[in-house]
Amino acid sequence: MKIINIFKKGTVTVALFVLLIPSLNAQLLSEQTFKIARLLGLIENFYIDTVDMEMVTRDAIVALLRSLDPHSAYIPADEVAEMNEPLLGNFEGIGIQFNILNDTILVTAPIPGGPSEKVGIMPGDRIVTIEDEDVAGVSITTTGVRNRLLGEKGTKVRVGVYRRGTDGITEFTITRDKIPVNSLDASYMIDEETGYIKLNRFSMSTEDEFNEAVEKLRERGMKNIILDLRGNSGGVMAPAVAIADAFLSDDRMVVYLEGKSMDRQDFRSSSETSLADARVVVLTDEGSASASEILAGALQDWDRGVVIGRRTFGKGLVQNGFTLTDGSMVRLTVARYYTPSGRSIQSPYADGYDRYMEEFMSRYARGEQVSSVNIAFPDSLQAETLVNRRVVFGGGGIMPDLFIGADTTVFNSFYREVVRLGAITRFTLGYVDSNRSRLLAQYEDFDRFRRDFEFSDDERQQFIEVAGEAGVEISREQFQAAEAELFRIMKGLVARDIWDMENYFMVINEEDPVIINALRIITDPEAYRDALGY
Repeated sequence: MKIINIFKKGTVTVALFVLLIPSLNAQLLSEQTFKIARLLGLIENFYIDTVDMEMVTRDAIVALLRSLDPHSAYIPADEVAEMNEPLLGNFEGIGIQFNILNDTILVTAPIPGGPSEKVGIMPGDRIVTIEDEDVAGVSITTTGVRNRLLGEKGTKVRVGVYRRGTDGITEFTITRDKIPVNSLDASYMIDEETGYIKLNRFSMSTEDEFNEAVEKLRERGMKNIILDLRGNSGGVMAPAVAIADAFLSDDRMVVYLEGKSMDRQDFRSSSETSLADARVVVLTDEGSASASEILAGALQDWDRGVVIGRRTFGKGLVQNGFTLTDGSMVRLTVARYYTPSGRSIQSPYADGYDRYMEEFMSRYARGEQVSSVNIAFPDSLQAETLVNRRVVFGGGGIMPDLFIGADTTVFNSFYREVVRLGAITRFTLGYVDSNRSRLLAQYEDFDRFRRDFEFSDDERQQFIEVAGEAGVEISREQFQAAEAELFRIMKGLVARDIWDMENYFMVINEEDPVIINALRIITDPEAYRDALGY
């Protein structure tokens, strides 16, 4: 594929935002730069009290970057590897999904083919010791678990496991290995001709995951595709460009980058268009950002796909990672990206970081989640799509072609508190832990579970009690308004913990109004063409 060759062979690896720059020697440093170094030296040598210079330097860097734009950032050395894991598409460890339930590490699932599954770790196992250290009942955190279980490939770790129905603790020695971090949550046929693909991020493995999913869905009869980018905050740019390329004709602009210290970089589609005849709907919301907006914007600008959902976040700045002397990193904004029609979708930030974040949060107060009438774009940022000349806007995210607002009677204060205080997770983890064997015996496969399973009245009352124990103020009226949605989500979580993440989406998508509207349009050729202005 032409685009991918650009990323792999070019002298500028924009896929990882690693730009070649001149060495920073004294001739390139301004008097103002030396002034900052001089000040730090004066503080270290002459200030009246002993100062933690590491903290002072870190705080100065953070404050300086925040004054520039909202997305330039400082990453401490001990967080750099963790930050890169989802972008690189793998990490090294024992390969489990876990939660902490009642102060105990509960294995929700071993990663298929990973080290833990190979030695016999099972869903529902409780890890109570790690290298003979008690880790149950000691208020261990998720970070504490990761610090103990992650490690270099080939190293070993001993864990003690308690399993229901067995006596005592069983010890396993697990050899760490590379563990894939999947960016694709789900891919399945949502009807006889429509495939559904859900991406949670864009990493170096995303293109391969997407292509593999497309091939499998084609074998099952897929002609059209719903691409769900809701909650996808972006990541690496290359796979977003490659996926857009799969839908676009030869030599069409996908995205271009410009910055003060870099020449304009154009990324265009190749002749290897694998989904040229497929109707496509892209789902977005306020959590869709960066690479998600590149993909949605390119398909929208070329009138190639219908964007459905809510307005995206509005991040159109490109960051380059620069490593500092102690292994920490600065992610510095070096360019803006623009959609094919020339739109910069970056939200304004001239009034500073705090005002920028306040403006994003004020979308909720203005009722943006409910109605498109509450969304205003300045006429100065108006643009046109490149085929049918439909009006689109820049300067604050991608506005969908079909806006689907949230139902505030469902997503009320009770619902938000239940989510915020973790009552849903606490209830479903405990429910699966207590009922796993019964559920597996009662429902021989997922299809039967999806068709027949319902929480009983007693179980619904148990959830209310769990929510009350978590600190949720119980409102019967609000509970009844949110009840169907809450228990649909919890049914999906039960399916996830017994089978896998794909089954979660197969449950929750059944009554999702965005999915319902996407299906309505994608299965009706006339409605699809009308939405694109043909």
